[in-house]
Amino acid sequence: MAFQNKAELRQYVTETVRTAPISDIHTHLFTEDFGNMLLWGIDELLTYHYLVAETFRFYPELEYEAFWAMSKREQADLVWKTLFIDHSPYSEACRGVLTVLSRLGLDVASRDLESYRAFFASKTTGEYIDLVFKLSNVANVCMTNDPFVDTEREGWETLEKVDPRFNTALRIDPLLMQWGEHTWKRLKEWGYDVEKAVTDKTVEGIREFLRHWIRKMNPLYMAVSLPPSFRYPEKTARGDIIEKCIIPVAREFDIPFAMMIGVNKRVNPALGDAGDSVGLSDVRAVEQMCSLHPDNKFLCTMLARENQHGLAVAARKFRNLHVFGCWWFLNNPSLIEEMTRMRFELLGTSVTPQHSDCRVLDQLLYKWDHSREIIANVLSDKYGDLYDTGWKIKKKEIRRDVADLFGGAFWRFLGKPNPIEGAGS
Repeated sequence: MAFQNKAELRQYVTETVRTAPISDIHTHLFTEDFGNMLLWGIDELLTYHYLVAETFRFYPELEYEAFWAMSKREQADLVWKTLFIDHSPYSEACRGVLTVLSRLGLDVASRDLESYRAFFASKTTGEYIDLVFKLSNVANVCMTNDPFVDTEREGWETLEKVDPRFNTALRIDPLLMQWGEHTWKRLKEWGYDVEKAVTDKTVEGIREFLRHWIRKMNPLYMAVSLPPSFRYPEKTARGDIIEKCIIPVAREFDIPFAMMIGVNKRVNPALGDAGDSVGLSDVRAVEQMCSLHPDNKFLCTMLARENQHGLAVAARKFRNLHVFGCWWFLNNPSLIEEMTRMRFELLGTSVTPQHSDCRVLDQLLYKWDHSREIIANVLSDKYGDLYDTGWKIKKKEIRRDVADLFGGAFWRFLGKPNPIEGAGS
């Protein structure tokens, strides 16, 4: 049955987006098997680096070292008092905490931090994982799995089975960003026949390292975070390793190489994880990679707002490129809406408009609640434009499109079956 008017259309789109299950294709979450590497709870939310950076802005006299010397609970107390009690918490990171508390059924109006702590203390990790997945209607997430992190590498040695809600991604930043400093030494210690120079012997050693971890983890993709200065091709160790190791092995296993480009690391080292910033990158590097390697698949997201149009245009030119998410500093409502509208206008439904990038499990609740609202609004406007032309829009087509945006297009790009195929149809 056709929609009687645009108000009815908008209502249906909004409800479809609100209830659609999601594949979250990039997070920093872990299964329960990895113990304390999985972060959750109110103190983790409050000490997330977004809020830590905001807090320091109100205390020019506070020494960084003094803050880091505090216990996590003390840090959380300071953040809560500063950002939620002494000032109105309308930044997106602060609002996100309140959305989480509200979605969990807690009394946000009480401003009672201790009662919130008591709620989380009453939950086991397994119970809380189940609750968050249910409330967020996220069907599965993709972890970030780094074999160069000792605790994680050790965890993989004993892990027999991965929770099917948690997909894997092989993170390779040290391989590309610190090869000559110390990464080659680590591979050598682990028994790979490599040396500092990227020789033929080194290339084969790196390939064997990648093959080993791909077979062990079964990742959906290999991923790296790159600086604004990244170029391709480039005559550096990084360029050689990408060209001779990453690209061939990714092609061998038919998995994409995912590039997250535009982060200026540690512009303020004293802030720790909160000390990274953003810079303008060169979209041409992505175009060159896609052009020179048409049989490879590439995922890409960029950190600078100024890069978004060029990246979307690049995706129009190269079908082996899939654009995803509003990453990091772009995860703010005004920018998400701007980017989503532009991407839909250029790429239709062949894009993954959002990923959560969660480091704290609870963030699945707010990041997807907030993004669903924006995506629904943009989609409603776009379907309204079609409605005005006389095009008859079917409900099953809207469900199909929403399923594509929330994971379907990604799984199709991978060439893998969508684990939530047919949901909502």
